[in-house]
Amino acid sequence: MTRLETRLSALKAQARKAFVAFITAGDPNGETSAAILAGLPKAGADIIELGMPFTDPMADGPAIQRSGARALKNGQTLAKTLGMVAAFRQNDDKTPLVLMGYYNPIYHYGVARFLKDAKRAGVDGLIMVDLPPETDAELCLPAGEAGLHFIRLATPTTDAARLPHVLRHASGFIYYVSIAGITGTAAPDAKRVAKATGAIRQHTDLPIMVGFGIRDAKTAGAMREAGDGVVIGSALVDVIGSHYDTNNTPDNAPDNASSRACVAQVLALAEKLASAIHA
Repeated sequence: MTRLETRLSALKAQARKAFVAFITAGDPNGETSAAILAGLPKAGADIIELGMPFTDPMADGPAIQRSGARALKNGQTLAKTLGMVAAFRQNDDKTPLVLMGYYNPIYHYGVARFLKDAKRAGVDGLIMVDLPPETDAELCLPAGEAGLHFIRLATPTTDAARLPHVLRHASGFIYYVSIAGITGTAAPDAKRVAKATGAIRQHTDLPIMVGFGIRDAKTAGAMREAGDGVVIGSALVDVIGSHYDTNNTPDNAPDNASSRACVAQVLALAEKLASAIHA
């Protein structure tokens, strides 16, 4: 099995929900971001989503928009993001890591080159917000041939007629968007989400991870019963943003006490969220 399938199978055998942690690559700078990435598994993250910063993240709310802007300001590129993954893999060959983002940077990088480099770096899958099933030949099918999972998003507006198209070439897990909106904004309704994920289960055996709008341990605990895991991103990247704003620390000054304190605060929150999801 793949690294992602192995982890999901183990969680199922343990009757344990997955904590899927999202951070943006290069936020607020390469060194600090790499330190947070390296610490997430020990903090309780079962799967990591690494965001590929992009100038026009139409599905992301203010927190992740700002995180992408910080990363891009400090020179983060898709090549550097893949380099982060490769460096992470030198010390961790078990934690599944998927890249999440938008197609434009991959298109400009070159699909064939990107898939080859991503596989070599140790990427396990892709979540592409802006590629619908009608474009599967563009990236989804080539990704599968390269050995990468292509994780689909289902939303509150995905009806029964649309769902089979969404699921057709999906692999790894299904990402259920718990609100009709952008990341990190409105809080999801647990009963409504549970009903939606129950309907999706009628059509797939893939695990379902619930994300968008889950910002604290209380909400994470409520959402854990609706799916097989919970995705949290905005709450984590908000800590980075607020920490750097509060301390007036230049984003490109990684090797200082403020950077180390930022890493510690992010990982402390990750531990708290993991406890709520694993409870």
